[in-house]
Amino acid sequence: MKAFFSEEQLLHTPRQFMRLGRISAPTDLPARAESLQGALAARGIRVQAPADYGRKPLQDIHSPDYLDYLESAYARWQALRSPGVDPGPEVLPNLSPYYNGRIELAGRGPCPSPSIVAQTGYYLSDLSCPIGPQTWRSALRSTHSAVAAADHVASAGGMAYALCRPSGHHAHRDRAGGFCYLNSSAAAANRLLQTWSKVAVLDVDAHHGDGTQNIFYQRGDVMTVSLHADPAGYYPFYTGYAHERGYGAGEGCNLNLPLPHGSGNDTFLQALDTALAALTGYAPQAVVLALGFDTYKDDPISVLKLDIDAYRDIGARVASLGLPTVIVQEGGYMVEAIGPALDAFLQGAGQAAA
Repeated sequence: MKAFFSEEQLLHTPRQFMRLGRISAPTDLPARAESLQGALAARGIRVQAPADYGRKPLQDIHSPDYLDYLESAYARWQALRSPGVDPGPEVLPNLSPYYNGRIELAGRGPCPSPSIVAQTGYYLSDLSCPIGPQTWRSALRSTHSAVAAADHVASAGGMAYALCRPSGHHAHRDRAGGFCYLNSSAAAANRLLQTWSKVAVLDVDAHHGDGTQNIFYQRGDVMTVSLHADPAGYYPFYTGYAHERGYGAGEGCNLNLPLPHGSGNDTFLQALDTALAALTGYAPQAVVLALGFDTYKDDPISVLKLDIDAYRDIGARVASLGLPTVIVQEGGYMVEAIGPALDAFLQGAGQAAA
């Protein structure tokens, strides 16, 4: 099995995020990636740095104005500094005038204001996406890991693992959210479409993959399926409901399976079987698995109750599809648990050094 990761992905070191009205210590720490690397090493899986693809693989999934904003935001934010003006150490919004959480079918277009303050409110949908001096580079290299894994699977088949950090599935076409800046799962799926005509994204993170859904909602060449905690009382709140089925050419190509809070292994795996049956009906030629470990029972921000054995079962079920598969790492914030969780997944999927 091939695995991909760039050390530059560790450069993103957020200092804060807002939770329940309090500035909180960050949970998306570089130590997450280090724990996952340890699990790969224990199975003899060598991690390879991806090529530098630049922005090109992102041009079909993110708007150019959004990419321009992310690339320049930190420097422009710091340039605000002047007598009487003291911007914070990270870029964070103090307004969100347009976002209402609905699926945007026509798209918003670029921010109408050139102000960095206005654009920050426009392109960052919440207070969990601080932009620091290396955020752009880390997020960009994270997507490169996913693209490299997709290229490997397209040429060799089997499975490849992209150790993506920062995560990506909450990144919409033109805005960041939920610790996510650039959508690595969407980048992998779009890359696979250079080889195959139909691809599926299966998201098993605790949170609905709202950004991925948004990007592909009107497309019939990518089916998006997400198992997640019921969003009525959990991030991202505004999307992830069962009635959201796609639109236009994408009608019927989106499936959400929201789960009751407190659900454990049995309930989750039953929903996974439903998801896999839907994927089989769609008949994709390749799969992107958005793999989150924030479903673990002791994860600091999870409301689901999976134990380590569940990840072994998830790995076995996904492998049973027999399809070329790109595994894209998403959430999971209990550093002590995510290594064993990945090891269990790999064991179930029958993956070791190759």
